[in-house]
Amino acid sequence: MAGVLDTVNQRTQLVGENRLELLLFRLNGKQIYGINVFKVKEVLQCPKLTTMPHSSPVVRGVAHIRGGTIPILDLGLATGDRPIENISECFVIITEYNRRIQGFLVKGVERIVNMNWSDIQPPPKGLSHDNYLTAVCQVDKQMVEIIDVEQILSEVAPTKQDISVGIVTDSVQENAKQHHILIVDDSSVARKQIKRCMEDVGFATTVLCDGREALEYLLSIADEGGDVTTLFSMVISDIEMPEMDGYTLTTQIRNDSRLSDLFILLHTSLSGVFNEAMVKKVGADGFLAKFQPDELARLAIETVQAKEAD
Repeated sequence: MAGVLDTVNQRTQLVGENRLELLLFRLNGKQIYGINVFKVKEVLQCPKLTTMPHSSPVVRGVAHIRGGTIPILDLGLATGDRPIENISECFVIITEYNRRIQGFLVKGVERIVNMNWSDIQPPPKGLSHDNYLTAVCQVDKQMVEIIDVEQILSEVAPTKQDISVGIVTDSVQENAKQHHILIVDDSSVARKQIKRCMEDVGFATTVLCDGREALEYLLSIADEGGDVTTLFSMVISDIEMPEMDGYTLTTQIRNDSRLSDLFILLHTSLSGVFNEAMVKKVGADGFLAKFQPDELARLAIETVQAKEAD
């Protein structure tokens, strides 16, 4: 256990070719869950918690850690299970998602495993809490469930969804009707947020669930003689996705002359540990941390305006 706790921070810097590392943990039962090490800042024995009145029941309290006050969310409660008991004996995984820092209360932390995104699969239908899962994988012949943290955070601490007044003018909206945007994200919450934001500007959208699906879709259009750079004004892609991540998707697009001119925006909750050099390495056109509707709308508007000016 000490080895896991001592090395999490160092290993958050992993960026590989379609690879990730998962920190494995348990909640109330034998089921093992996973979280991308990229999202993890620190793992601690659960500190003393201060109850916050009028907060969500999922928030067990706040902890004062390294000069900051961090909300601690019970992942058992957050996924529809019973609350985690004996929390003084439990652990907190400190994470950064979507520019926010929070801790996740878990029963126990297991170890870190190295995986390939091609081994990460969408959750099978029929799981009792599949609406809180974004993917599953097999580790030592046991299924590991990867929690859709964006779904949980959207319920516990909703973020601003609407574009501010003044950003989308009548002329912008009229012009946007001529443009089509491809959205690629494995989180159902993120897909809905991005789709709504883009359609509020006036863009047409196509929404897909992972990098492999997106690549196969684009290649099928190109194989039939279609011009994807004319069809799509930009691609907005998550980085963390089952089967093929956003880095690999970008690399594959850049390596195919029929697709290579597509404008690609990597739009991800990996805000805290994101390596800016990786965007340049794979050839993405930009990076934006989730989810800021004003920033996303402005960037999309500026992108199509620049494309028209060429």
